[in-house]
Amino acid sequence: MLSFLLFLTAPINPQVIPTPYQQAWAILKQGAIDNAAAKRAKAVHGLGLASGRSAQAICEQALGDPDKNVRAEAATSLGKMNAISARPKLRACLDDKEILVVLACTNSLYLLKDPMAYEVYYALLTQERKSSKGLIQSQLDTLRDRKQMETLAFETGIGFVPYGGMAWQAIKTINHDDASPVRAMAAERLANDPDPKSEQALADYLADKKIKVREAVIEAIVKRGDPALLKTVIELLDDDNENVRFDAAGAVIALSQRRTSRRVKSSAPPTKR
Repeated sequence: MLSFLLFLTAPINPQVIPTPYQQAWAILKQGAIDNAAAKRAKAVHGLGLASGRSAQAICEQALGDPDKNVRAEAATSLGKMNAISARPKLRACLDDKEILVVLACTNSLYLLKDPMAYEVYYALLTQERKSSKGLIQSQLDTLRDRKQMETLAFETGIGFVPYGGMAWQAIKTINHDDASPVRAMAAERLANDPDPKSEQALADYLADKKIKVREAVIEAIVKRGDPALLKTVIELLDDDNENVRFDAAGAVIALSQRRTSRRVKSSAPPTKR
């Protein structure tokens, strides 16, 4: 009885202390609507770690943010949280006027196993469309503009150009007049595109003047594992660059082994049942 009376007469604290979970959501939600674009971008980046339906909904809304960096972070976060249902909205954002945003959307579509990503990577490498899909004409014009591509290569270190595992600081050390990281990344991603057009593009760009692109193309060809490209790779055993020669040597061995393995399998007698 005494304890019940003490309960009734105890002072009531009108302020309820939020749990860490509630506090975390309050931080992210408030950051996502902040007036400062930089803060919105950081909050959307954090939402990529949170995942879940609520986080996905905020990121999808941020795809329409007026700031390109916020849109890029939103697209990146949707890929990180494996938001499969967001693929249609990411595809729609491929028409964004900012190539920076297009790259972020493409990377997430790639992570979400959407074949539309290969349309963009093909265009990034070749500056041409593979089909009627993919980039719009103004975006293709940007890819053909050397200065804009140089700027793009320098700015794309937010996390959606993971060429060769290079960190952003490593990419920043590349000369300002070098767009090769973007094109090398595109070549690397085309390794998984089953379209023969992409395979032909890789073969064509083994002779690219940029070392990083040649290296990336060699790795992509090895990942594809098609011995038909062996003859083209052999030509790089005499490349002027030592790194390219070493990579080409490794590729020649890998593709030769793959060709031998295929011959052995094709010549093996059928298994009796």
